[in-house]
Amino acid sequence: MKKFADLTERETMALAISNEEDDSRIYHGFADALAEQFPASAAIFSDMAKEESGHRDRLFQLYREKFGNYLPLVRRQDVRGFIKRRPLWLMRPLGLDAVRKYAAQMEIEAAQFYRKAADAARDASIRALLLDLAAEEDRHEVRAEQLAEQHLTREAIAAEAETQRRAFLLQYIQPGLVGLMDGSVSTLAPLFAAAFATHQPFPTFLVGLAASVGAGISMGFAEALSDDGALTGRGSPWIRGTVCGLMTTLGGLGHTLPYLIPDFTIATTLAVAVVVVELALISWIRHRFMDTPWLQATFQIAVGGTLVFLAGILIGSA
Repeated sequence: MKKFADLTERETMALAISNEEDDSRIYHGFADALAEQFPASAAIFSDMAKEESGHRDRLFQLYREKFGNYLPLVRRQDVRGFIKRRPLWLMRPLGLDAVRKYAAQMEIEAAQFYRKAADAARDASIRALLLDLAAEEDRHEVRAEQLAEQHLTREAIAAEAETQRRAFLLQYIQPGLVGLMDGSVSTLAPLFAAAFATHQPFPTFLVGLAASVGAGISMGFAEALSDDGALTGRGSPWIRGTVCGLMTTLGGLGHTLPYLIPDFTIATTLAVAVVVVELALISWIRHRFMDTPWLQATFQIAVGGTLVFLAGILIGSA
């Protein structure tokens, strides 16, 4: 690998051309990935890809004038400390906010590169072009706003906002809610069965801990392996699995932790109070994010939780 400071003008120009080609492809990748869910934003990135191609053409035209037609193969990975790009454009589905932040960072890094290259250039025409491109990269934020005004109508903005909301629900809220419900409800029976069978807080805590962690692992893998998100738009399976697994574990640990208190009566009273809070929280989440009527959400969760709770007590007291 070569240091950036050791590059010749010819190699710097070749690197700039390669960089513009890559950035154009990245924007095309964003446009392709966003086309189905966010068509207006996809059109913006298509236009930005064309602008990057225009930069590439201007660089190559000057390169041919100065150095001829042969273009040495100088790429980002060949230069130590040069711009590195995470392959965000390969992920599906893409988050709109993440793409916009990524694109803004691309423009900042490109402008910095052109200024640094211009400082090292000895040829006046090369220096002038590099500084001009740096200024254009700086103006891309304004250009992006102009393109947004052109493509993002009020209806398009509303549609994209709704798509983002639905994606957030599918990728985070839904698996988190499923995990919280499973962890909070399914661990009630073994925990309270152990509590009323032994009347010993610490063994009860161990049963609850094992049930919570085991349920978290099981639910996490079940969610991650349920689908890859390519067709359903539910996002990365491992992110969903992690969210679901963690929320399942937390849901079970909530009413397990009170059994670290040595007094059985106090521990059980506190555990029951935590269960009430957990069930109320689940009902609120279903009402807030899943559009479930408040009374319906409360009734369903309360009945299910109460039945599991009573089953645990009856089995433990047998």
